Amino acid sequence: MATPNYGYEKRQKELAKKKKKEEKLKSKAQRKTGEGEGEGAADDEGESSEQATPTPPAAG
Repeated sequence: MATPNYGYEKRQKELAKKKKKEEKLKSKAQRKTGEGEGEGAADDEGESSEQATPTPPAAG
């Protein structure tokens, strides 16, 4: 049976933690500048505009 590679597992946890921390800082900075709200609203508008313009039913 192979022995567990604790060093590899530790490194993966550290990388995941670092990535999560960077993402959190990035989102925090976006909220601080007000960009985060604008981006979310633009995405919602794009989706709603597609749904708001359905094709008219065929006259029959």
